[in-house]
Amino acid sequence: MKTIDVGRITQAVAKLCKDANYYLGEDVIEAFNNAYEQELSLTGKEIIEQLIKNADIARAEDVPMCQDTGFAVVFVELGQDVHIVGGSLEDAINEGVRQGYTEGYLRKSIVGHPLERVNTGDNTPAVIHLKLVPGDQLKITVAPKGGGSENMSAIKMLKPAEGVDGVKKFVLDTVKEAGPNPCPPIIVGVGIGGTFEKAALLAKEALLRPVGVPSHKPEIAELEKELLKKVNNLGIGPQGLGGRITALAVHVNIYPAHIASLPVAVNINCHASRHKEVIL
Repeated sequence: MKTIDVGRITQAVAKLCKDANYYLGEDVIEAFNNAYEQELSLTGKEIIEQLIKNADIARAEDVPMCQDTGFAVVFVELGQDVHIVGGSLEDAINEGVRQGYTEGYLRKSIVGHPLERVNTGDNTPAVIHLKLVPGDQLKITVAPKGGGSENMSAIKMLKPAEGVDGVKKFVLDTVKEAGPNPCPPIIVGVGIGGTFEKAALLAKEALLRPVGVPSHKPEIAELEKELLKKVNNLGIGPQGLGGRITALAVHVNIYPAHIASLPVAVNINCHASRHKEVIL
């Protein structure tokens, strides 16, 4: 049995909050470079070039790459042989978010009541997704999610008879309706199957995959490739000003479904695909 004190968890989460907002992953930078080469619009190429420079400045100066430093979404894989001591896991994560967003001068974007709209002042509480797994390790992934892209996400309960064509139409309709609002070039996470809430979680988890890495399921990898081509044919382009590159990638996750259901969720991420992880 491995013992982990909550103080280590808080310290790790605080660092992850800052790192995720300062340092864009190399997978995203590589996707930017590829997009620059593929983009035919001069305006689109200039925008992508600015995104690369913006990421470089954020990394060099330890400042947020975007003013919207996001809702702190935290994915936790807790090993069955891990014993957490000194307090609760949830409290430790929220304290880490509080410290990270305060020390890192990151914008506090969370209101404590969705209708009364009073800011909590420290970007807590986080949204925590906990998964119990074999082993004696604790894996924590912090994925700040901006409001602009989250607002453009959607879910629909399709009829099973609508099949893959219905899925494709819903994904394309969602991206088309989003237009410039999620700050393209975007990453599109798609969840197919499960229940209402499971499809949404699948779509969110799809955004954690390195940009452009295909599904390990051949038929889903083909679907991702087709959807990416169709999305980019919409002509929305970087920042919605027209062009060839509307999305850097489409990632699809699937799960078994009820005989009467075909849930589909689309979780759109802006170009700042931020997530950092640590294993304790």
